[in-house]
Amino acid sequence: MHWIGEAAVTALILIGAFFLLVGSFGLAKLPDLMRRLHGPSKSTTLGIGSLLIASMLYFAIAGAHISFHEMLITIFLFLTAPVTAHMLAKAHILRSHKDRSSLPPTNRPSGWATLDVHK
Repeated sequence: MHWIGEAAVTALILIGAFFLLVGSFGLAKLPDLMRRLHGPSKSTTLGIGSLLIASMLYFAIAGAHISFHEMLITIFLFLTAPVTAHMLAKAHILRSHKDRSSLPPTNRPSGWATLDVHK
């Protein structure tokens, strides 16, 4: 294996491990849901994406078959993690505000929820 490829795989693994460590620490130590949500949705997603790309690069350089499974998993994670974080944050906002008039306006007819049952 070429030394540039090894250095790239090593760098991606170290970057991924760093982001996973920071994301896990944030998930464990931050005080409330809205702050704790950033750990797994931002840095942990970047960390696991970096590790998956390192795996894909390693097997491409090592001469084994080129596998696109890692790329598909990375794309799926990058698409679903922000959507999940948005849905969790929106649910937290709706459950924590008993008085819906204190929420900022959305300028949409449906309000803060797609199905606004409390009207």
